[in-house]
Amino acid sequence: MRRSGKLMRNKTAASRIVLQLGILLALLIACLTPQDGLAQKLWSQVKLNRTSAYIGEPIEVSITVYTSTWFTSGLDPGNIQVKGAYTVYFRPVSVSLSEGGTTYPGIQLIYHVFPHSERDIVFPSLTLEVETPKDGDYIGVKHHLKTQERTIKIKPVPPGFDKNDWLVANGMYVSDYWTGNLKQVKVGDVLERRISRTVYGTVGELIPPTAWDSIGHISMYPDRSLTKNNKGKTSISSSRTDGMRYLFEEEGQVTLPEMVFTYFHPYRKRLYKKTLKAITIDVAANPDLGILKSVRDSLLVQEQEVIAQQEEEQPWSFMGLSPEQLALATVLGILVLYLLAKTIRRIIHTIRQRKKAYRASEAYYFDLFKKATHHDHAEHAKQALYRWIDELKLGQPTLEYFVGQFGTDKLQETFDTTGDLHGLYMQTQEWKKARAKYLLHRHPTPSKSSWINPQ
Repeated sequence: MRRSGKLMRNKTAASRIVLQLGILLALLIACLTPQDGLAQKLWSQVKLNRTSAYIGEPIEVSITVYTSTWFTSGLDPGNIQVKGAYTVYFRPVSVSLSEGGTTYPGIQLIYHVFPHSERDIVFPSLTLEVETPKDGDYIGVKHHLKTQERTIKIKPVPPGFDKNDWLVANGMYVSDYWTGNLKQVKVGDVLERRISRTVYGTVGELIPPTAWDSIGHISMYPDRSLTKNNKGKTSISSSRTDGMRYLFEEEGQVTLPEMVFTYFHPYRKRLYKKTLKAITIDVAANPDLGILKSVRDSLLVQEQEVIAQQEEEQPWSFMGLSPEQLALATVLGILVLYLLAKTIRRIIHTIRQRKKAYRASEAYYFDLFKKATHHDHAEHAKQALYRWIDELKLGQPTLEYFVGQFGTDKLQETFDTTGDLHGLYMQTQEWKKARAKYLLHRHPTPSKSSWINPQ
């Protein structure tokens, strides 16, 4: 007994030792094994320099990806499309973040967003492929990060400003140059003027076209406009050049009025102006007036070519609708037609059901009786009357019973005297009154009862 007890105690002690060794081994393995999901940090941030902007006012969107290790490959998704806005993408830059005594390396992507309509825009969520090693390792592993979607509220052009001339920019330079000699002009001559604007902090698509004032005794023919964007490392500028050809048709002195160009500074919140001074030109006579017609015809042909080129460069549209607007209008049109067709089918079905119910009712046969009396067909009226009686819910399905229960005094008197209604088949009004009495009997009108206090 002593030996068996001692043996049991030894086995218990050995089991405890084995258990403790297993726990220690598990803890050792856990410590030596990298805890990738818990240790490594990888996240993204999306920041806006403003959450609301005017039409054309740039919004800087910065997307930054941070990691607790390092990046084994670059991050360069390129430009993206934002509905209702133009976007400009700048090359990625390296950044870092210090937090809790730890420095995290990061890659920052910068976009400039230029809204071109009054509707709010949404900078979409992006799925970025990032390659970075796990903690304690050096081999890059691909990860997919989904960035946050951001909504930007768009404000309309402020009151008092012309929408056609509205331009948001950090600065603007305006110049013009002429093809031809302004000091030697005669009737029939053509001079070409080109006005160039270099604008900082916007894209060429948002620079409004030059507004040309009409001038007496001069025919004007516009030339093709040219726009260009110039992107730097962290900023953008653009230019627009508009041309106009002037045909001088009469001798004398003409004055081209001054031209004013404006832009709104987004940070100073001020409107700035740039002015081209007025120009006076002395037009001499020309003995060869026949050349005026040929020059005018040639300029008209060139103008049509310019218009055709501009129409080709414009986005495709149908009756003024863009592809997106046309698709939306088509979907809405199909939906309206579907609902309309469904409604019409319901209406037709309801009409048919009502017509079917009417033709199975006593009212239908009473109307046939009335129609027969209107045509002065006594025999037809008699048959129609008996057919109507057959449709009534009577204690006895006979004409005698109906007259006795619901007939008017005239009907009852005639039937009691002669036993026949031969002379009353055509008396529609008498039968209408009898029918009304029958219907009231079948569907009595609820009476209004007043409550009386029994006390």
